[in-house]
Amino acid sequence: MLSEDEKDELFEAICDGDRETVVALVSRERDAGGDMGLLLNDTMIPAMAEVGEQFSAGEVFVPEMLVAARAMQGGIDIIEPILAKTDHEPVGKVCIGSVKGDLHDIGKNLVVMMLKGAGFEVEDLGVDVPDEEFAAAADRGNQVICLSALLTTTKPQMMNVVNHLKEQEKDVRIVIGGAVINQSYADAIGADAFGEDAPGAVNAVKRALGLAN
Repeated sequence: MLSEDEKDELFEAICDGDRETVVALVSRERDAGGDMGLLLNDTMIPAMAEVGEQFSAGEVFVPEMLVAARAMQGGIDIIEPILAKTDHEPVGKVCIGSVKGDLHDIGKNLVVMMLKGAGFEVEDLGVDVPDEEFAAAADRGNQVICLSALLTTTKPQMMNVVNHLKEQEKDVRIVIGGAVINQSYADAIGADAFGEDAPGAVNAVKRALGLAN
């Protein structure tokens, strides 16, 4: 089992983006038969939350946050198969995709890693996603649908997805984000929340689910 000092080392390794150390320490806990859910919830998720706070405060920027998220992912890759065999419940089930016509995925991919780092089960639908695929994701039990758009030309497609989901009477929350998106647009199309950046997207999903103010 990891000592408290080693857990502190894991926390710092995630914040610093030291994937090699993260993988080594998480592997050590796994091999020792430790509680992987506890390690995730008490050490790893708080580390990614710290990175998100640093980003929001302007202390780190997208490259540093991306490196930290990749380091976190290295640990999650080890933990996920173990938790899948237990009764460990994720914080929530979320799907995400870039809307139809939009092929950009860097921001989306970062949000995926941040959501996983916050304890969510995430289904990544990829890019250029038709309305019907978002609706199908709702049928698969996803509680939140996250829509990403980077282009002004694909921005209206978000409204199409929202309308489609409502017409189909899907019981889901809708969170939108992207470079051309703001809160007023989210309000205008009837989205439940707006995320201004990757940490903001995590908070928006939590708000949509009633897990945060």
